[in-house]
Amino acid sequence: MSTVVIVGGHGKVALRLAEALTAQGRTVRSTIRNEAHGPDVERAGAEPYLLDIESSDAEDFAEVFGGADAVVFSAGGGGDGNVERKRTVDLEGSLKSIEAAGLVGIRRFVQVSAMGVDEPAADDAAPAWRAYVEAKRDADVALRGSGLDWTIVRPGGLTDDPATGSVRIAPRLSPGRISRSDVAAVIAAVLDDDATIGAQFELVEGEQTIAEALASLR
Repeated sequence: MSTVVIVGGHGKVALRLAEALTAQGRTVRSTIRNEAHGPDVERAGAEPYLLDIESSDAEDFAEVFGGADAVVFSAGGGGDGNVERKRTVDLEGSLKSIEAAGLVGIRRFVQVSAMGVDEPAADDAAPAWRAYVEAKRDADVALRGSGLDWTIVRPGGLTDDPATGSVRIAPRLSPGRISRSDVAAVIAAVLDDDATIGAQFELVEGEQTIAEALASLR
């Protein structure tokens, strides 16, 4: 039985991922910054670990990561318009997680990013959106250069629709939408598929099964 750490464990994708992974028989540790979020994480089948991404350092992350087999970075600074949190959570949280994985010898690292972040934000984009795009882009650059066994998942617009199990995956796609449940299912499948190591792909709803779509990357 393997152990997976989800950083940003109270997020909507993360909670669905915890359910999917525990259904596979895995042990899941989910980091949270608010103790009140613990019961939600436990209901999803994961063990909550209190860790404030912004105030903690890589050594603090490493204490949570110790003995685990893989890390999924699924944290985000939220949609509150706070420019600074896009850097301290989306970018620096990823950097600390990458460093901590190296400190404890974890090789497998999956990062939840966003579609289109390699393209500059529009000139008239809101400052928070520009900061978000830049943070996700820079976090992905750092992970690609980390030497870890990485995969970067870049979903389109997220919905709370039920899972369909039908997706489209490619290095670049036209803008689209995808349910959070399907994103979680793809991440769970990626963790079992070593052929996705070193792959970065965008993800929207589509016509292929998840297995078929991942196989198309090979």
